[in-house]
Parts: sequence; C-alpha cells; structure tokens
Amino acid sequence: MSLIPTVLDSIAKVRQTREQQIIQGKIAGLVPTMGAIHQGHLSLIETALKDCDFVYVSIFVNPSQFSPTEDLDRYPRTLEADLEKIQKLNTLDNIFVFVPTVSDIYPNGIPLQVSAQTGAFVQVIGLSEQLEGSTRPHFFRGVATVVSKFFNIVSPNFAYFGQKDIQQCIVIKKLVSDLFFNLQIKIVPTARDPVDGLALSSRNVYLTPKQRKHAPAVYRGLHKANTLFEHKKSASRSELIKCVLNSVEKEGSEHFQFDYICVSDKSSLLELDHVNESGAIISCAWKMGTTRLIDNIVLGAQI
Repeated sequence: MSLIPTVLDSIAKVRQTREQQIIQGKIAGLVPTMGAIHQGHLSLIETALKDCDFVYVSIFVNPSQFSPTEDLDRYPRTLEADLEKIQKLNTLDNIFVFVPTVSDIYPNGIPLQVSAQTGAFVQVIGLSEQLEGSTRPHFFRGVATVVSKFFNIVSPNFAYFGQKDIQQCIVIKKLVSDLFFNLQIKIVPTARDPVDGLALSSRNVYLTPKQRKHAPAVYRGLHKANTLFEHKKSASRSELIKCVLNSVEKEGSEHFQFDYICVSDKSSLLELDHVNESGAIISCAWKMGTTRLIDNIVLGAQI
C-alpha cells in the first residue's frame, strides 16, 4: 500500500487511469472538494468507499465560484495536510486525488469578472437565483461549470455531496438530469461537531473562540423547528423561522448577521408560507464578523 494517496495532477492521467478501470468493469465515485479537508469531506469519501471500487477526490479551489469582492486569495490551500488526512483512511489503493491547475480546468483563463470570461459555462436556471444565489449570483454558474468538467474528466458512476450545501445538491441533481450525465448523485447528511452540532466547514477556522462558542445557536434553532414540525406534521413559515430567531436571541442576536432564513420547497426552492406533510427545507446564511456560514435542515423525507 502506498504511503500517501495516489495524486493525479493532469486530466490525461485521470482519464488514462479511469479508462482501465472502466474496461475492468470497476465502479468509481467522485468527491469534489476545494481542499481544506475536514471530517465532513472524509465522511463523503468513506461513504463513497462503501459503494465503489475506486474513489476520486478532486482538490481544486474553483475561481469561477468567487466574485472580485470575495475571498479567493484567502481561501485555505493545504494540500499536504489534506493528503495526510486522506491517508488516515487506510484504503489508499482505492483512492485517487485529482489536483488540476487552474489552466487545466480553464484553458481560456478565468478572470473573476463574469463579463470578462470567455469559453463554455453551465447555468441551471430557476434553481440558482434564490438563497445563496440572491447574494452570490455568479456562484452556481461556477459550481455547475466545474462539476460538469469533473464529470466529463472522471466519468464516475456516483458523485457525492454534503447536505450542508443543500442548494448546491439540488442544482447539481437538476444539472445531471437535464444534461443526461450518466451518473447518480448521492447526498450525504451534514457532518457536525459531535459536541455542539455546528456544521463542519472549511470556514470555521476563521471564527474567533467567542464566535465559535455562539455559532451553534443556529443549529439548535433548526433542530427546534424540526421538532415542532415532527410533532404537528404542519407548520407556518413564521413559526419555523421563530424557532431559529429565539435560539439566536438566547445566545445574543448581536453576534449574528443573517443574510436569509428561508423555508423552501424541496424541489423548486420556492419559498413556502406553510409546510405540510410533504416537508420543506429551512436554510440559513449568516455572518459572524467577516466569516459567512450556512446551515439547513430538511423537514420530512430527505431530498
């Protein structure tokens, strides 16, 4: 067994490796990441290993997901540490880490200003404009584009995404359906801190100790909203949002600057006034200082 995961640093190497596996009838899973690997990513990889003969983990900080005013340069790039964390899974003969360069993925270049970009891009209209898309209109165009490229490079049978980025999951499922990609999307439950339930995120490292202490109040509120719904099998949007706001107020609402708290349909992401037995998604995005966090909970059956 290798001491470190097998690193593939070019599209040609990935295709050559995967072609041999396809000939042998081997099943492959793809776990796309932007690096800064944490337990949430590892849980995706572990889930993929249960389903697949081989797992491809992409590590690529995707410029097209960032606007000129966002934190592309600040985003953590920790490849050596990432490989060490993946190494501890002890199944390295089955894991390939794809580490492309920006010029590999965007041969025409990729200025952050959308109006200056050239080449082929993918957009999922109708699911990309709300929630995260309301404040980051470029974001899902970047996600859909890079994921489409990875699907074409790796040719996976399955691709794995975390529920924490639930709008992303819904956008990508629509992308796969509408563009007839021959693979299945698997959504893995949000990985959380085992003590206080905070959703694991690469951006959590930016929180001060005080902010980190306050941050789990949002999840506590989401959990209370879910308890309310499970008890009644019905709830209004205002009731559900109040659960979140009450929890935050107990912690100190001055620590939280919300972009949105939305109750949405699980397929269309349209906002709902009332939730019945078919369920819904409650999604939150907020800032603590300069760090922006997201979380959600699904009411009723999973997506």
